[in-house]
Amino acid sequence: MRQSDPTEILSPRYIGALIAEGNSIIIVDQKVLRLDAWIPYHPGGHKTIQHVVGKDATDEFTVFHSDNTRASIHRYQIGRIEGRWENVIPPIQGGIYRRLDDSETCPQPTMEQALKDHPEPEQDEDEITFIDAQTKQEIQLTRSTYPAVDSATQDHIIQRYRELHEQIQTEGLYNCNYIAYAWEFARCVALLSAMLIALRWGWYTTSAICLGMFWSQMVFAAHDAGHMGITHNYTIDTLIGMTIAAPIGGLSLGWWKRTHNVHHIITNAPEHDPDNQHLPVFAVNHRFFTSLPSTYHERTMPYNNLARALVPYQAGLYYIILLFGRFNLYIQSWLFLFHAQGPRKGPAKWHRWYEVLGNIIFWLWFGYGLLYRSLPTPGTRITYLLISHMVTMPLHVQFTLSHFAMSTADLGPLESFAQRMLRTTMDVDCPEWLDWFHGGLQFQAVHHLFPRVPRHNLRRAQRLVIGFCRDVGIPYALYGFVGGNCKVVGSLAEVGRQAAVLEKCRGRVTRDVFTREFTSRK
Repeated sequence: MRQSDPTEILSPRYIGALIAEGNSIIIVDQKVLRLDAWIPYHPGGHKTIQHVVGKDATDEFTVFHSDNTRASIHRYQIGRIEGRWENVIPPIQGGIYRRLDDSETCPQPTMEQALKDHPEPEQDEDEITFIDAQTKQEIQLTRSTYPAVDSATQDHIIQRYRELHEQIQTEGLYNCNYIAYAWEFARCVALLSAMLIALRWGWYTTSAICLGMFWSQMVFAAHDAGHMGITHNYTIDTLIGMTIAAPIGGLSLGWWKRTHNVHHIITNAPEHDPDNQHLPVFAVNHRFFTSLPSTYHERTMPYNNLARALVPYQAGLYYIILLFGRFNLYIQSWLFLFHAQGPRKGPAKWHRWYEVLGNIIFWLWFGYGLLYRSLPTPGTRITYLLISHMVTMPLHVQFTLSHFAMSTADLGPLESFAQRMLRTTMDVDCPEWLDWFHGGLQFQAVHHLFPRVPRHNLRRAQRLVIGFCRDVGIPYALYGFVGGNCKVVGSLAEVGRQAAVLEKCRGRVTRDVFTREFTSRK
């Protein structure tokens, strides 16, 4: 490859050849960026970048990064493009690219062809037909509901989305309301004080409830900090988030950012989004019945016997399983820290050790100081542990509420960032006085469009987003809290029904095979 010149116009063919050689190339504001040198330092993890390789990631890059980061991209620029860039499938999603000396007839694969690189367990023909039919029906319904995925339509949406972003900035919605955060801080102090007073008086159930509510409220602030939504300074917000997550909550902000950033880029994609990969307990889409490969976990998600037993009943198990959601967060956090999955270089290299120390402090004050030393009996300790963690269940409901019932279809690389976010995310309607309960998570569609907007400004931004949706013809999903829960449970029930039908088909085939073998032996 020739020496790069930041001012040189590069052809799509040449850029494709660079990607074929393993370079991580993205397009931002007509600039061609090679990010291989930055990937080991990226605080959000390498997979976030991998999912935009070969794409015009201008919108994703703009809404996720601070002014300082956006101003530094010239260091990675190797050229420019002219005109419109046609997005292609990133290599992590199965895209195949040609080197300069490869045959010009080598085709760009479809998503279905790309997934053949990850062999799946052999399936019965009836089973494959059933799943394919469900997938085609889902895609047809999605295409009939949302704007066409063609260049002209999506370019119009992109242009209007960028104008919306300018309006968001003009109206000062990126400016944090620190008075609102003072009230949040006061609420958390009140809950923590109530927990300690109730503990001292021996009101252990009350104390456990207050502790669980305190954790939930603190998670909202950690979420804001993880998106640089408080000070907009990477170091300060990260320190705020890690301090809340580790010594106060026993979790890892680094793990959350690694998974959550991928979730924000490729929302609700069954093969790629770790936030909807919950086998064997949940299958949010029928495609999980095929033991899909996960590009995030880099392994197959087996639809095994345990999944076959649980998924048909997942609607009834939904709230029961989420009662124990916090325990799963502990496990995932420690796995992340133990395997050193975060950045090992650059400005985030010290985060792992800060969080390890923070988690040790958490278990010293909560596990030893509170559970062991402050509670009188083993039964009281277990009860306190379970109540304090189960009280956080509404938080886990909110994590899943905005996505589990939304579209999981793949509409191809031409779909704009804005349309995908609105297609895969719902908002929850509630009166303004209840915003403290939801912590900003009720505005997930708005948040996905503008993740760095502070949560206290999301209600104002919602008005602008509704106008944008009306203008470009994208349905805006808005449900009440009860209605949203009904939609999610109904969606889980439908997938569970499909799983039950599939098991009946599989059982029928097994009986037919057994009958044929038995008859032939006679």
